[in-house]
Amino acid sequence: MVAMSGGVDSSVAAVLLKDRGYDVCGATLKLFSDEDVLTSCSRTRTCCSLEDVEDARSVCHKLGIDHFVFNFKDTFQDEVIQKFKRSYEEGLTPNPCIDCNRYIKFSKLIQRALLMEKDYIATGHYARIEYDGASGRYLLKRAVDLSKDQSYVLYVLSQHDLSRTLLPLGGMMKSQVRRIAEERDLINARKPDSQDICFVKDGDYAGFLENMMGVESKKGHFIDTKGRVVGEHKGIIHYTVGQRKGLGIALGKPAYVINKDKDLNTVTIGSEEDLYSKNLKASDLNMIAVEKLTSPMKVTAKTRYSQKETEAVIHPEGEDTIIVEFAHKQRAITPGQAVVFYDGDTVIGGGTIVN
Repeated sequence: MVAMSGGVDSSVAAVLLKDRGYDVCGATLKLFSDEDVLTSCSRTRTCCSLEDVEDARSVCHKLGIDHFVFNFKDTFQDEVIQKFKRSYEEGLTPNPCIDCNRYIKFSKLIQRALLMEKDYIATGHYARIEYDGASGRYLLKRAVDLSKDQSYVLYVLSQHDLSRTLLPLGGMMKSQVRRIAEERDLINARKPDSQDICFVKDGDYAGFLENMMGVESKKGHFIDTKGRVVGEHKGIIHYTVGQRKGLGIALGKPAYVINKDKDLNTVTIGSEEDLYSKNLKASDLNMIAVEKLTSPMKVTAKTRYSQKETEAVIHPEGEDTIIVEFAHKQRAITPGQAVVFYDGDTVIGGGTIVN
């Protein structure tokens, strides 16, 4: 069962598996209940619009395979959108794409596939899955095309998820995928890759939270790193750590968001230098290459999808917490985002940044 968003990657995944002799069907997920959100999405995005469903259906028809549409909107509302809302209200900056992978695109779809007597699901993600006989564990590895690697957003996959998932594009370059789509004359061969969060129009997170989710955005104080009031902000949901533009405050020098305090309703601003830190705490862990971290481990780690990994040591602290100590200071470590640990190409695991 191939998760087909309507984009070129998942479509080519279906092509490749059919060519390899698999009995393939396509599945597109209905995730929204608000038609305004659905119809506002443009063709620069995938997995959000009605025309994306039609693109997926068209590809399945061309391949001669069945196409199903599954309604997962209640789960998406509970596990992704409501968590997105709560996180922003708590002063965090969440990554809903990771939650969607964890709760819907893999675990929920795998359940449905097994019920329909399918052995695996497949997606168009750029990453690789390998079984390690020595450890008896499934490993998640970076894609061959490092410019498209998505292992960062897949660190949440469980051993069961990995054992039931195929990633046909992991060993390919994006240019190869486009070429296959054009050779097969797929309707989405030149369709742009998806951008931003699928359920938020034009990347306006604060507008979505206020207008669609009813979140109240209370004004409060901008403070400097010494706690002195330097201005008024329009609500903490409008800001994220590292932000410089759109602050609406003039201090005569560049100012950046350093921290947000939900309880005091303050936004701390400071200099570029104030953004750097060598340590973080992460919880809500998912370890892949090892069952559990029991002693310090040297890794490389990154705190953003587009970031290059850097040397670090991870230290276990309690049952579900890790302290990450970087070899060099990192810029704009943001609570609510993910930190992912690597050993070479292999994902060791990851967690959610607490502070």
